[in-house]
Amino acid sequence: MKRGLAGTLAVLMLGGCATVRTLDGTKPGAPVVYAGTRLDWYAISGGCCPQARFGVDAPRFASLDLPVSFLLDTLLLPLTLPAAAGIYYHGSGGF
Repeated sequence: MKRGLAGTLAVLMLGGCATVRTLDGTKPGAPVVYAGTRLDWYAISGGCCPQARFGVDAPRFASLDLPVSFLLDTLLLPLTLPAAAGIYYHGSGGF
């Protein structure tokens, strides 16, 4: 029973997770490193226009999402730091 509840909560959090939302955001100039954490903090601090700044809307429960986004943003640092520095990897498979 507890596992089912935890799994359901995890799926619901991923659907509204600020980090996942900002990965899909295509706003030029939007923050990349710790973007989900920044979006949550912006919403908690009463920021007026997350869509204009981040290219996505803030999660409804930003204070609950903050620890999850912080963890996921930390795990994604090997990808976001080079992207913020302008280094992109365009790999392709095959010969």
